Amino acid sequence: MRILDLDGSLPGQGPIARRLQSGQAVLHDLRSLGPALRLWARRQAYAAFESFLAGLPASPRPALTLVGSGDFHHLTASFIASVPGPLTVVHFDNHPDWCWTMPRRHCGSWVNEALALPHVQRVVTIGPCSDDLVRPDRKGANLEALSNGRLELFPWWHAPSETRKAVRSGAGHVAGDGLIRWHNLVDQDWGGFLCALMERVPTERIWITIDKDVLPPTEAVTNWDQGGLPLQRLIEAIRRLAANFSVVGADICGEYAPIRHRNPFKLIESRLDQPRIEASPDLSVNAHTNERLIAAFEAAL
Repeated sequence: MRILDLDGSLPGQGPIARRLQSGQAVLHDLRSLGPALRLWARRQAYAAFESFLAGLPASPRPALTLVGSGDFHHLTASFIASVPGPLTVVHFDNHPDWCWTMPRRHCGSWVNEALALPHVQRVVTIGPCSDDLVRPDRKGANLEALSNGRLELFPWWHAPSETRKAVRSGAGHVAGDGLIRWHNLVDQDWGGFLCALMERVPTERIWITIDKDVLPPTEAVTNWDQGGLPLQRLIEAIRRLAANFSVVGADICGEYAPIRHRNPFKLIESRLDQPRIEASPDLSVNAHTNERLIAAFEAAL
């Protein structure tokens, strides 16, 4: 297990500290690079991260990587790029992360970077409830990938999305009359959904990426607005996917880390997009949730 310490949110958590002490996990101190990577990254900063990643020794088995805040989710595209061969990405998140952004290395756009990789055949996004699904055509959403089936999206719950762009129906939605009507997971049998999902996955190999903001506030404290997917259902999905596919790697983000941007543009963006969190939130729930997620992946990888 790799712990990338970009924001200080991980090393002090009990389940992580114990694994670091026992040698089950390796800590990489990247706090000097963290501020330049957080939320989005310019070319030079991202190149420095990719240089670090390229210098890591090859792992004899699939690795689980923890990166801290969901503000670093765009690093996932580079993890996936380092694992060649046909691949499906299974993405749990309260946000679709499918917008076209500038800079392009952005925590809200990394799904497009993953889809641009020649070996990634599909991204399946599970759990969004966020306002990113309100008028997605006005927010730079990659509706083309949704239409051609390279991207499947299954909200936990969301009202139909209005759009003036033509969208074809897909596995997670029905489109027509200017609306995208989502097949909300809250209304479905979870086991039945997983069975149907696994029948459609086009590759034997998968990558699993989790932003814990997909969970309700009772099961995680994050820097973002949160969804409603229960932790137990997420763990069941990990187990079922691992039993039926080769999980070649996984990553988890979605910790809470105080926002201390020095870049004024990042500061403005975070104030516009991210909810206000109390000064000293109780983060013990994150350690409990991480213990359960890490244990599930230790059995899966």
